[in-house]
Amino acid sequence: MPDNASPRRTALHARHRALGANMASFAGWEMPLWYRAGAVREHLAVIQAAGLFDTSHMDVFFVEGGKAQSFLNYAFTRDLARIKPGRAIYGAFLNQKGHVIDDAILYPLDAERKRFAVVVNAGMAPAATAHLRGLPDADEVALREPAGRLGKLDIQGPASPAILRRILADADAAFANLGYFTFKGDFDFQASQIRLADQTPILLSRTGYTGELGFEIFAPLEGIGKIWDDLLGLGGDLGLLPCGLAARDSLRTGALLPLSHQDIGPWPYVNHPWRFALPLAGDGTFSFTKDFMGAAALRPDGNLHTLAFAGFDQRRVEPSGAKAFFAGEEIGDVSTIVSDMAIGRTDGGGILSLASPGKPAGWTPRGLACGFVRVKRNPPPGSRLLLRDARREIEVEIVGNIRPDRTATRRIQ
Repeated sequence: MPDNASPRRTALHARHRALGANMASFAGWEMPLWYRAGAVREHLAVIQAAGLFDTSHMDVFFVEGGKAQSFLNYAFTRDLARIKPGRAIYGAFLNQKGHVIDDAILYPLDAERKRFAVVVNAGMAPAATAHLRGLPDADEVALREPAGRLGKLDIQGPASPAILRRILADADAAFANLGYFTFKGDFDFQASQIRLADQTPILLSRTGYTGELGFEIFAPLEGIGKIWDDLLGLGGDLGLLPCGLAARDSLRTGALLPLSHQDIGPWPYVNHPWRFALPLAGDGTFSFTKDFMGAAALRPDGNLHTLAFAGFDQRRVEPSGAKAFFAGEEIGDVSTIVSDMAIGRTDGGGILSLASPGKPAGWTPRGLACGFVRVKRNPPPGSRLLLRDARREIEVEIVGNIRPDRTATRRIQ
């Protein structure tokens, strides 16, 4: 977007303003950072109840044709031949250097795997489709944008199923066998079998960007305002809050999820916490179940590692320019640092969450700084790093997980 261009606005912009949202520019869009409740309460609402996010800024395009699956199987890091019908799949598009063009969720929309929806980050559809058009067999598939603009909402948190039951036409049918990273419905909304009580057709996906039990709702753009209003109106007694980008960022970090072009980007997509997004053979060697764009450039013995960390209190450094030190040596940079206010340390130094079933009676988390570093050494979990910016220095611990006992995979009740 040109520097002097005005940010785009979603169809819910006026509603955000009416709810007292603090707005800011993000990826070419004017989006809410937080509402009157504040980012901390919004974060905690998703852990304990539910939060509603406007995600209509995300980009969607379609890959169609008889070779759609084989084409995407080479373009995408995940092995599409191994996924079952009705499952969405997360992975990334890489270039020849193994660098990330963008991460994405793919939705196979028919049993023959001739129609796929691809959901990428805000403003990334042009770059992703341009990349795909340069790949082998691109002339064997059709790349197209939606016929009309889509609306998208995320409702996240343990109370989200109960709230959705109040607006779905047949919640039992919608929720039946709807496990984590499965979906029902279609982006061809008139063909979708999932409807709201007012007969608005939707695609309902058991996905999200918070690590907690929740859903993503795709709907015709003209109906998204009513869905937003209905959810907030019917979910208030169950603790539902509108949530902005600040809570989204702290929730995704605590859930060990990367931000594209910040935690993953123009460096090899390997040696990071998201190895599940590579088609590893699982035989103890670094080998893949298929060939894919960028595979030849990925080496596990590379000298760049992305590691997760958790602090010992809420203190943070400024990520821009902050350096990471191990055993007195500068080893890299901080890519993300936030405060997850739903977690805290036990007396023994372990980490618990508000959602942890075994937390001591009366235990209240004080919140911890957490995030990711990109470093040239690979100290094991439990190692201590110093993070330093121009004003302060904090000690953090390398961890394999950040916020424990997340609810994303919990069965719908």
